[in-house]
Amino acid sequence: MDRVPFLSMVFMFISCIVGFAIPIILFIYFRKKKHADIAPFFIGVIVFIFFAMFLESSVHRAVFALPFGETIKNNVILYALYGGLMAAIFEETGRLVAFKFILGKNRDKNINACMYGAGHGGFEAASVLGLTMIGSLALSVSINNGLISTILDNVGGNDLTQLKDTVNTLTMSPSYIFLLGIVERIFAVILQISLSVLVWSSVKGKRYLFIAALLIHFVADTLIVILNGFHVPLIFVELIFGVISIIVALFSRKIYVEEC
Repeated sequence: MDRVPFLSMVFMFISCIVGFAIPIILFIYFRKKKHADIAPFFIGVIVFIFFAMFLESSVHRAVFALPFGETIKNNVILYALYGGLMAAIFEETGRLVAFKFILGKNRDKNINACMYGAGHGGFEAASVLGLTMIGSLALSVSINNGLISTILDNVGGNDLTQLKDTVNTLTMSPSYIFLLGIVERIFAVILQISLSVLVWSSVKGKRYLFIAALLIHFVADTLIVILNGFHVPLIFVELIFGVISIIVALFSRKIYVEEC
């Protein structure tokens, strides 16, 4: 059994630390430098957990349990379209509910849109990057200590296939790959904050911006899943994602300046 390179584990650890640091740094920045309220940050966290991690995940489980669920999972295009649509609907609806019904008292400060995005995107970074890297590090230790065979013997079905794929990724991937998650999460946070500004502005009167946020989220997620599904090199995927995030950020900044 191949071993996980030490440098890969070092980069996993760095990515893990950065994943958990992102929401802390964002919170401090928007609170201390921009004087945003505290509540929008934590509402962003709660809404992400409820709408994305609970509601959206529940729908996924229900859909994939249906007869056509396997068809969706086994077709890159269908899976990308479905996943992009669900992510856009649940996350942007969550933003809309938060801004319209929960954070009404905080709408006097437009910076609170960014603070909400920091909570939403920051918690996503901590869970997607931080927690994932903890799992990868634990599995890497098991592989390097010769314990992976015992683990594989106790797993079956799709879980076994996924675990073997993960082991291959950890042992065969170039070490730098484990730093790309940092880049991806930074771009993702930029996009999450930008989308928050658009939905915030839609609640304050520019209703078409909610549709814009839905479409942007759908297109971005769908495109990235398709690129990954067709095994486009990760560096190019992140480059494309970065370009999208920056374009959306510039558009959102224009809207934000108009609101101010």
